[in-house]
Amino acid sequence: MALLISKPSCLSSLIISPSGPFGHRLSADGLGGYLFDFYRYVARSTWLGGSYEYSELHESAPYWFNYIVPLAWTLDDPRLKKQARQFLDYVLDNQADDGWLGPETTRQTRGIWARSLLAFGLTQYAEADKSQEQRIVDAMHRFTKLAHSMLKDNFTGLLQDKSQEDNFDPFGFGLSRTHELPISLMWLYENHPRDNGDVILETIDLLFEGGRVGGRDWTKFFVKGVFPEDGNFKTSGFTHGVNLAQGLRYPTVLYRRNGSEALVQQTFDAVNMTATYHTSLSGTIIGDEHISNLSPQRGSELCIAVESMFSYAYLYRFHGANEFADRAELAAFNAFPAAMSPDFTNEPWSRNLTGNPFFNVVSYANTYGLEPNFPCCTVNHPQGYPKYVASSYVHTEHDKIAHILLGSTSLETKLRGKRVKVECDTHYPFSSILQYTITTETSFEFGVRVPNWTTHAATVQIGRQRPVHLSPDSNGLRYTKVLPGVTKLIVKLPMDIHIVSRNETVGLYYGPMLYAANIAYKETAHQPLNWTDRTPLDDSESHPKAMDHVLEPVSPWKFAIDPTTISVDFGLAQDRILPNPIFSRGGPSISLYVDAYPIDWPIQFDTAALPPINPEVSPETKTRIKLIPYGAAKLHIAQFPVAKLPNKT
Repeated sequence: MALLISKPSCLSSLIISPSGPFGHRLSADGLGGYLFDFYRYVARSTWLGGSYEYSELHESAPYWFNYIVPLAWTLDDPRLKKQARQFLDYVLDNQADDGWLGPETTRQTRGIWARSLLAFGLTQYAEADKSQEQRIVDAMHRFTKLAHSMLKDNFTGLLQDKSQEDNFDPFGFGLSRTHELPISLMWLYENHPRDNGDVILETIDLLFEGGRVGGRDWTKFFVKGVFPEDGNFKTSGFTHGVNLAQGLRYPTVLYRRNGSEALVQQTFDAVNMTATYHTSLSGTIIGDEHISNLSPQRGSELCIAVESMFSYAYLYRFHGANEFADRAELAAFNAFPAAMSPDFTNEPWSRNLTGNPFFNVVSYANTYGLEPNFPCCTVNHPQGYPKYVASSYVHTEHDKIAHILLGSTSLETKLRGKRVKVECDTHYPFSSILQYTITTETSFEFGVRVPNWTTHAATVQIGRQRPVHLSPDSNGLRYTKVLPGVTKLIVKLPMDIHIVSRNETVGLYYGPMLYAANIAYKETAHQPLNWTDRTPLDDSESHPKAMDHVLEPVSPWKFAIDPTTISVDFGLAQDRILPNPIFSRGGPSISLYVDAYPIDWPIQFDTAALPPINPEVSPETKTRIKLIPYGAAKLHIAQFPVAKLPNKT
C-alpha cells in the first residue's frame, strides 16, 4: 500500500470547515460546547484549579481539550476558541518549574497518560493558531525532558511502584496506551526537534519499553492464537473495549519509529481480527466494558465509537488502504450518532435494566443522559466529528490533494505558495452525489476516495464534459487534473442494498448506512443522575438542557424479515435541504421497506434475547415495515431473524 502522508496529524496547514450532517453546530450549541461552563469535571477540574476528577487518571479536562480545539477551529467559533485559550493559558502559565504539565505535585499522583490527551490538544492548537505555536512547543520540550528523566528512572509515571505508594493508574489504562503520547512526540520531532531530537526519540522508545515491561505490548496480543476469537478468554487491559479501539493504532505508531515491515501486516491483522470477532454491524467494537464477541445483546461504549473513528482515519491516512476509510465512515455514520449513550445492535428500549445484560457496566447505562455510566464518554465523545472532519483531506505525494473522508466540507490551503480552495457540496451519506467547486492559483491533481461499497457505475464529470467511470488507484483514490481558475467536478457514487449475514441473522445496508426498525417511542426526561450513586445531581452540577432520558417503545419490534423483499424509498427529492438534526426518526428521507412477520422474541436480562434463528412464520401475518438509518433510530433492532416461510428454504 502506498503511503498517503508521512506525518499524520489533525489540522496540519489545512483550514477545513464542515457544512453537512456532521453535527458540529449541534455539538457546539449543545453538550460539547457547554461542558466548560457547567460540567464539574471540566469547569472545576483540578487542571483549572478546582477539585473535581472522576478517577486517579486526571483525564477529564484533557479529554475535553482534545476535542474543543478542532471543534472550535473547524467551526471558526469565537466562543469555543475562547474556552480553548483559557485552558491553554492556565495550563501553560502553571507549568511546574521541572516541566510537568498538569495539577499534580507529587510522585504518587503524577501519571503520564493524561498528558497524552493534553498533547493531542496542544499539537492541534499549535497547527490551528500559529501565534501560540512557539509557547506550546516550548512547553512540550520542557515536559519531554522531564518525562524522559522519569521514564529512565524505572518508568516513573508509567509503572506504578507499590513501595512508593503510587496511585496514578491503578487499573493500567495509561499502561495500555503507551503509544498515544508518541504520536504527539513524533509531531514534535518532525516539526520542531530543536536540539532535543535524541531525547524525544528516546522518550518514545522508553514509553514502548515501559509498556513491554508492564505486560502491555500490543504486538503480543494481535497474534493468531492469542487474540480472543470466542468468549473463552481472561479479561485484561487488552480486552477492554476502549483500549482495543486505541490499540489498533499501536503497530503503526511503533512502525513509524522502527520501520519493521512486520508491523504493517500486523496492523491489517489487528483490524481484520477485531472486525471479524468483535465488531458490531454499526461499525464499533462490542464491549461493555470488555469485548464480547458478536453478541447483539451486549453494549458498546460511546468512547469506543469515537476511538474507532480516529484509529481507522489515522490508519487510512498512513497506509492508504481503502478498507480503513470505509470502517471510519461506517462508525461515523452509524455507531456514533446512535450512541449518545452506550448503544446496542438490538435495543428495544432505553431505561434502567433490572436484569442488566452487561459485563462491567451498571443497569442504567443504556439510557441517554449526562453521565449514565462512567463520565469518560461525556468528555470524550465530542472529538468524534471534529477530528473526523479535520482528517477529511490529505496532502499526498507530488503536491496532490485528496478528499478521503467524504462529506460536505470546504478546504483552504496552499500549494507551492499558491492558494487553493475546495468546496464539497453534498448530502452524503444521504446522497450519492458530491459536487466540487475548486478555486486554485496553481495546477494540481485532486483526488476523491471511492468507497469499496459503491457500484461500478460510479462516475466523475468535469465541467460540462461527459461523465467518465471512476477507476481508483490502489489507495481507492481517483485523481483529476485541475488547472488554475475555477473547476467544477461532479462525483456520483451509486448506492445499493447489501445484506450482511451474521449467525443466521441479517443486517441491511444501503450505501454506508446500516438500517434499523423504525420503532416509535415515548420519551420522558428527569434530572441527570450522578454516575457514582444514581442520585439526582444538584442544579449547580447540571444544566437545564442536560437531562437524562428514558425511551419506551410504543410500536411493535418483534419481527422476522424476508430479506429478499427489500425496496428503497427515496422519499422527497435528494437535493432538498436536509433536516436538522438529521439523525432523528423524522430526519433522513431515504428509507428501506421489507416484508416482516411478527414472532415470539423472548426477553432476557430485561432486554431482547438473542435473535431467534429461522423462526417459522405464517404468510397471513405478513406486514411491511419501515427501516431508517441506524443513527436516526434511537431504539435499535438492526440484526433481524430471517423468517422461515412454508415451502421456502
